[in-house]
Amino acid sequence: MQLRYSFRLYPSAGQHAALARAFGCARVVYNDALRARETARSKGLPFPKTGDLSKALITEAKKRPERAWLGEVSAVVLQQSLRDLDMAYRNFFDALKGRRPRVGAPRYKSRKDTRQAVRFTANARWSITPGQRLRLPKIGDVGVKWSRTLPSMPSTVTVVKDSAGRYFASFVVQTGPEEILPETTPELGIDLGLGHFAVLSDGRKIDSPRFLRRAEKRLKKAQRDMSRKVKGSSNRNKARIRVARAHARVADARREFHHQLSTKLIRENQAVAVEDLAVKGLARTRLAKSVHDAGWSAFVGMLEYKAARYRRTFVRIGRFQPTSQVCSACGVQDGPKPLHVRVWTCRACGTVLDRDINAAVNVAKAAGLAVTARGAQVRRGPVPAQRGEAGTRPEPHPTTVRQTGIALL
Repeated sequence: MQLRYSFRLYPSAGQHAALARAFGCARVVYNDALRARETARSKGLPFPKTGDLSKALITEAKKRPERAWLGEVSAVVLQQSLRDLDMAYRNFFDALKGRRPRVGAPRYKSRKDTRQAVRFTANARWSITPGQRLRLPKIGDVGVKWSRTLPSMPSTVTVVKDSAGRYFASFVVQTGPEEILPETTPELGIDLGLGHFAVLSDGRKIDSPRFLRRAEKRLKKAQRDMSRKVKGSSNRNKARIRVARAHARVADARREFHHQLSTKLIRENQAVAVEDLAVKGLARTRLAKSVHDAGWSAFVGMLEYKAARYRRTFVRIGRFQPTSQVCSACGVQDGPKPLHVRVWTCRACGTVLDRDINAAVNVAKAAGLAVTARGAQVRRGPVPAQRGEAGTRPEPHPTTVRQTGIALL
């Protein structure tokens, strides 16, 4: 399978200017191609092909004085910009036909966009020098912070400038069968929440790091400072970068947590099951900030691709499965319960159940995994007498225990 490896770049002052030229030229070609296609559509003309656009907007445009500066950057960067527009149109049309989630029509790029990117393929003859620098055509040898070893020779490299002004090199590499892990026995169900980030079917509970909540004080101060600056001024741009860097630190910490936890779970278990949560719906509730801070979608995506990479089994069960209502010991559905009920007793078998661990066990069972109730998950309680044996006593009711804290399920 193909994977992306990102590394931090440290360009010099001259390379900053060369990368800015590459970003600008790629943006201009993209916008010119988009304008040509929109003009043809409005006039009812045939849709211009990529080859014709390449000839008119790159090859011929370099000969005109007003576009002669396109020759200052690698032609591969400009060709890839046209391919990006093709992909944007393809995704838009596939969304209209219901083949993928809904996306909007391609839009013009702006020089004020805080994120810029250009892509170099093998035709650009980029390389990694013996001194471990990244050699890019018409840019030079850029310093790279190699945090890990590439598993194979990359096919393409994308240079990205993010909102915080940092530069990254994103490599596309092909992994082989050497990535397959040896088979193991455990199988795991995962219940994602807010009180705990993840509750596992073996009884473990992973605390939620709450990266955004912990950084709120610093973020508020940076945002207040930016709001006091004059719009369009150099000081406001500096303040914007400080805000972007504060958000980048939060995002990096969250991503690192997701990577470490997902890798650990995939390595330790042969099969992993999670529930398909309605994150977009939950993000419109009063818990929106906490839902975004948890980053469930990114974590589940990591589990899915790492399971495919290491030949593990990944199962996503439906979001309408009553995992919090069914007793994992006897399978009887005991009805919905308020969120403050964290421990409940099954009125059928009398088992005392932890709400989150019981849900994790039910997630695994719904996925068809061989998960059984362990000592950390449930404990047997007193079994109520049958109606015929109870005499005139009232029918016993399930006992509940109230605990503080917020949980999703």
